[in-house]
Amino acid sequence: MTVSFSRHWLLALALPLLLTACGSSEPDQRAAFKQFLQTRIIDKPGVHVPKLTPDESKSFGDYTRDYAVITDFNSGMDASTKPLNGFVQKGAFRSLGDVIERRDDLKTVQTGVNDLIAQLKQELAKADAAHAQLKQPDDLKTVYDSAYDRTVTVPANALLTVMPQVNGTFESGLKVADYVDAHKAQIQINGSAVQVTDAKVQAELNTLLQDLNAKAKVVQEAQTRMQAVLLGR
Repeated sequence: MTVSFSRHWLLALALPLLLTACGSSEPDQRAAFKQFLQTRIIDKPGVHVPKLTPDESKSFGDYTRDYAVITDFNSGMDASTKPLNGFVQKGAFRSLGDVIERRDDLKTVQTGVNDLIAQLKQELAKADAAHAQLKQPDDLKTVYDSAYDRTVTVPANALLTVMPQVNGTFESGLKVADYVDAHKAQIQINGSAVQVTDAKVQAELNTLLQDLNAKAKVVQEAQTRMQAVLLGR
């Protein structure tokens, strides 16, 4: 009886070991993850962050946690910058009259964009900290770092370049609005027509408008570059 019980006990211990051995090995999981990063992210133009299928999650094993660093950042970035287009539209102007009428809007969107910048920096810092803590074999680290750069560092830095430029345009718009408000006696606006009765005021206003136009052009160019980053054009 004692021998028989001992054999069954040994069999029970061995069974989990046999079952564990049937799963994917770490080299297989690493190879699958590397191929995914290379073919689905690095080799494609633009920024792509595919959602994992159940089969992919299974084949990557614990490396799904490494990929979560990328997906979590992109989810956070999308959420934090979602209001940006609305802010840009709200602060858009086509004439001096628009600038004056939207003076309060400019102050609101400027504050909103500053908040977005702070949120994005926080998301990037969190992702960079998680990335730095990853322990990966050298062959995977090389591929992963390239994918991380493509999907986290590059788009984040592009946005962090564009958003302050957008706020620079709003700041110039506010300067124009404040100047016009301070010189109401010399400046009359009727629709798109502007009349200035003082040469000095006209010269100063033109300088402010030139700065506003220059900053607006910089934002347009930055938005074009941003689209190139995201779409790979």
